Amino acid sequence: MKVLFIGGTGNISTASSRLAIDKGWDVYLLTRGKSLHIPKGAHILKADINDIGKVKALLNDHYFDVVVNWVAFTPKDIDRDYELFKDKTAQYVFISSASCYQKPLSHPVITESTPLANPFWDYSRQKIACEDELMSLYRNKGFPITIVRPSLTYDTVIPVPIGGWTEYTIVDRIKKGKKIIIHGDGSSLWTITHARDFAIGFIGLLGHQQAIGQSFHITSDEILTWNQIYEAVAMAAGKKAEMVYIPSDYLGTFDEQLKGSLLGDKAVSTIFDNSKIRRFVPEFNPVIRFKDGIRETIHWFEQESNRMIIKSETNEFMDRILNAYKRP
Repeated sequence: MKVLFIGGTGNISTASSRLAIDKGWDVYLLTRGKSLHIPKGAHILKADINDIGKVKALLNDHYFDVVVNWVAFTPKDIDRDYELFKDKTAQYVFISSASCYQKPLSHPVITESTPLANPFWDYSRQKIACEDELMSLYRNKGFPITIVRPSLTYDTVIPVPIGGWTEYTIVDRIKKGKKIIIHGDGSSLWTITHARDFAIGFIGLLGHQQAIGQSFHITSDEILTWNQIYEAVAMAAGKKAEMVYIPSDYLGTFDEQLKGSLLGDKAVSTIFDNSKIRRFVPEFNPVIRFKDGIRETIHWFEQESNRMIIKSETNEFMDRILNAYKRP
């Protein structure tokens, strides 16, 4: 099978690229060429997806069984991709987000039929608008789309709201015995998925004829509290964390993006029903527990000093909140 990944070298997508290559697929990556994580065996098409003329020239002699865009965020991106790929692929896969699901939830268990509505986070609203545009193209023009909604997925990032992601700041604070911030009281439920587990479900959808016109979320079955998540990070860091609990509403007053990320996503107890992806991809069976996966991730950070990014502005931001907050 011949597939094109737009991106394909990021935190979520690299594992999927590697798995597709391991399956013997013909994998092309359309990338700006800045990533250091190009999977061995991939064919590289070097271009910015927004450079339409160059991309069309590169794609001129190609037809793909599947095109996946890992880095589409707005309806304008969808319009561009439709013009580029409407005659170039049998399946176009859009990477949406599980943060699109209704906030606040009317039912604690999320299925793919849970309404999409997020008044708190523009990122999610843009993704919802993309989904709406794609479904219109599918219904009215026969564009063969599949929508995938990852939740918080990690491999080469630390999946916590403040001081993590591509930063090592949160681990550094834990190791130095500094206070870290937990949103809410730490008891809300969350699901964190390792990219290798995600890849098994995701790759199983590619080239799947019955997946056309369908949407899926792909997550771990492990349900943790945020207390357990931070405890696992601290355990992997080798030291007990000094945790301070601060209401999400209060945290959101310090930063609009943080407000969206919390109130529109991570502060809401969430349980995912993965029965649909299992029906379509029976081999999907997530096995990587967070306590094991995060230990591997932190080890990856610590293998090279340039990965251990500690930002003074993040430390200052956290200290400013901690100093301002007065516990009732």
